[in-house]
Amino acid sequence: MLNKILDIINMEDKKNPYTDEEIAKKLGILREVVTEYRNENDIPDSRQRRRDVIIKDSIQILKKNKDISDRNFTKELNDKGYKVARFAASNIKKEVLKLLEQENFNKEGRSEIYNYEEIKKESIDKKEKADAFEAIIGYEGSLKLQISQAKAAILYPPKGLHTLILGPSGVGKSHMAEAMYEFAKTTENFSNDAPFMIFNCADYADNPQLLLSQLFGHTKGAFTGASENKKGIVEMCNGGILFLDEIHRLPAEGQEILFYLLDKGKFRRLGETDTTRESKLMIIAATTENPESSLLLTFRRRIPMIIELPAVKDRPYDERFSIIKNFFLNESKRLGRDIFVRRDVIKAFMTYDCPGNIGQIKSDIQVCCARGFLYSTLNNKKNVVVNFQHIPNHVKEQIINFNINNEELDKYTREDIVVSSKGVKILYREEYNTIEKNNIYQFIEDRYKELKEDGYSPKEINKVVGEQLESELMRFASSINLSTSTQEIINIIGEDMLKITQEIFEFAKKHIDGLQKKIIYPLAIHLSSTYERLLNKREIINPNLDMVKEKYNKEFKVAQKIAVLILHKLNIRLPEDEIGFIAMYLKNFQTETKSEEGRVGVIVLSHGRVACGMADVANRLLGVNHAVGLEMDLSDSPDIILEKTIKLVKKINQGKGCILLVDMGSLTTFGDIITARTGIPTRVVGRVDTLMVLECVRRALLPEDTLDSIVNEIDNKGNLLTRVNIETKNVSKAIITLCITGEGSAIKVKEYIESHLIETIKDVEIIPLGYVNNEDITLTINNISKNKKILAIVGTINPEINDIPFISVEQLITGNYLGGLKKLINNEKVLKNRLPEVMSSDVIFYNENYKYKDEVLDTMVQKLIETNRVKEGFLLSVYKRETLGATYLKGGIAIPHGDSSFVTKPTIAFTKLTTPINWDGYNTADLIFLIALKEDSKEYFEQLYKIISNNEVLQEIRKANSKDKIIDILFKNTISAK
Repeated sequence: MLNKILDIINMEDKKNPYTDEEIAKKLGILREVVTEYRNENDIPDSRQRRRDVIIKDSIQILKKNKDISDRNFTKELNDKGYKVARFAASNIKKEVLKLLEQENFNKEGRSEIYNYEEIKKESIDKKEKADAFEAIIGYEGSLKLQISQAKAAILYPPKGLHTLILGPSGVGKSHMAEAMYEFAKTTENFSNDAPFMIFNCADYADNPQLLLSQLFGHTKGAFTGASENKKGIVEMCNGGILFLDEIHRLPAEGQEILFYLLDKGKFRRLGETDTTRESKLMIIAATTENPESSLLLTFRRRIPMIIELPAVKDRPYDERFSIIKNFFLNESKRLGRDIFVRRDVIKAFMTYDCPGNIGQIKSDIQVCCARGFLYSTLNNKKNVVVNFQHIPNHVKEQIINFNINNEELDKYTREDIVVSSKGVKILYREEYNTIEKNNIYQFIEDRYKELKEDGYSPKEINKVVGEQLESELMRFASSINLSTSTQEIINIIGEDMLKITQEIFEFAKKHIDGLQKKIIYPLAIHLSSTYERLLNKREIINPNLDMVKEKYNKEFKVAQKIAVLILHKLNIRLPEDEIGFIAMYLKNFQTETKSEEGRVGVIVLSHGRVACGMADVANRLLGVNHAVGLEMDLSDSPDIILEKTIKLVKKINQGKGCILLVDMGSLTTFGDIITARTGIPTRVVGRVDTLMVLECVRRALLPEDTLDSIVNEIDNKGNLLTRVNIETKNVSKAIITLCITGEGSAIKVKEYIESHLIETIKDVEIIPLGYVNNEDITLTINNISKNKKILAIVGTINPEINDIPFISVEQLITGNYLGGLKKLINNEKVLKNRLPEVMSSDVIFYNENYKYKDEVLDTMVQKLIETNRVKEGFLLSVYKRETLGATYLKGGIAIPHGDSSFVTKPTIAFTKLTTPINWDGYNTADLIFLIALKEDSKEYFEQLYKIISNNEVLQEIRKANSKDKIIDILFKNTISAK
């Protein structure tokens, strides 16, 4: 194997050497094997192998121009044949510039390399033992005690004290361990090149044999597949620090072997009986669990130092602000652009409840910056501006209901900030006046221009701008509050305009209950822009005018009267479009505004760690984030979980109430109590399982479904697989014919259907619609669906309405879909079966004789890896997901799945076992569907779901005696349901 690795290295491009991953792929082995051979034989890694040539070329570039920019430096390197990113090139540039400061370099560039290494060594030797913990936020604050403990653990002779770091997910346990290692290298207990290795116990929790092999190594023949001796991490970490993350996932057997190592500093490789090995190392372990319940007492006694890190919610505001600033600073460096962050964004991140702590704040800020970056890129903006609209929804929802008045918090959220490579700067009002930018007309014009340049049609532009207009209006208005000085407003719009607006407010509040006084400033600014615009004879266009006249009828009538008042005061006549704008302001500044009802909320409640797993399965497989899991700790009283549930119901209710899917016990009584205390309708369904959650979420996503209709369907003695759909007899049926050119063409399509299906359509109304004649076709269709059952839409353009089949005119006229339309009219739902796109015969296995779950998973995933459908990491992600449970469904079905980021080609693999095997410790499965789908592959799973929800189809599959028969069952041309 060593010779094969060397052969590949000798043949590689010296400017772009192979990584261990690439070498492993060429040889068909694991990356870890390549790394181990390299380390054992002192073979440099890819970056070290490239160093000689890239530094030599870098010297040539920088000798010509030391002031070259990082961007151009990267370009010149890539022009010379390197494949190097700007970040890596920037580091190389810094190294070579240091080198060029020395006087003893020669023309060949060889000695420069050694000089650089000497410079690096000298700088380390001369450097004072810097405190590696100083970079941790809270060093002299909330983490002062913890850092003192960490230092004491490292400094304790001869090799430090074994340490356990406690704290919830995302508080920085890994960061603390890394800082301890950096500090350790500056002490006498550890050398500067002491190894530091990280091992996540959760990665192998379901396979104790593999876990022990990874930790302690194994001998040849120790178990099936052990073809050679292998060092473990403990052995490779001799003289250094081993960080064991999620130590609570280490099984009891592993803990027992590990505490022998902690006691004696000795261990044996897996399979060894006579040989005892030594490793002098310090162990730092981390866990999110209570160590008393998750770790053996004998193991806990051997870890003398316990460090507990606080959650973000327990950190002071100044530290949280520093954390937020640092993450924005990191994103600014990554993007290579300044980032303007609005103060309401800072406030949101300062106050929202983030159970994932620092890790979640980092992730949410990255999402926020990504959205801001996308917006700036699409609009050719130089800098990235992060607005409230870019915040992730779960952060946004909390800040909307956040009413705390705190002087300490106000210090950090009073002003906008700009983040750049130079640091963070606060933008005071005199430097960046947001009020002058609140011009709704400018917004409309800018969006029209941008969308037109992107190739949108006028009708499409009108629709897009209309959808964004009202939210943008609120964003403009939110930047002005009552604390804004009157003089500041007068300086912008003039005293007369402010007085007129105040009169308008006094008039309007007599006709509109609850009209808020804070409307005055934004409306005054808006009217000032209107006045200027009309004087200059510039057009005013309100893309939402029809919607305003229909939905805001009361406000529109008041706005018409205001227009008369403005005519007398300013001698200008407001066009109808402008009256529509005033009505929008009147609508959005009322204290009591009822939001439109959304969807039924879904909450899964369980005793123990089950609910979140089931909710996660349903959300991932349906491509949504709708179901919410809440788990009751076995030590919690029912009162605690009831209060948590009430809070959650209030949070997720969208106006239609919430379904509580519960497992047993006191949880089944929560519905009436919650409804009585909150006024929010709730229904409880007991004996929840994953299939029930899937069906409930699927139904809840349909806006027309109600709380009662969903519950009545799924609460059928707990058995979803025998569920029968009942059509409402009194609802009339309809088919919509839709043409983009107008109702005239739609009427012709109607006549065509009537002439060819004269007998079939006796009880069906055919409704012709035209895009040109309907401003909001989706709204029109939704209104029709409230009173009629729409069987299909036939037309020239697909409006993409959920759960309503679309048939193109071309398909209809060729005759291919007349039969399908007839079936739809006769109450048969016809869908194209798309499973053949993700299932092929090479990933369908039948009558397999496996005894264990891991055998099935290993074989199925390996097939996907071999056929380039998934990447190597997919198997590990499947095992990680299995540790959460809930991949077993009723009826002997299992749906294991992994992280979609490892999927290269969406696939569903299937295995039928001759004998069921134990799947989760309680249930057995004989039909295994391994799901490797992308986030946007919802339709594939929905069609699979129809199969696994049908007992008759499952029995057919079980009886099938060949792969062809199974394929025939799965790949029927259509999926029909009466």
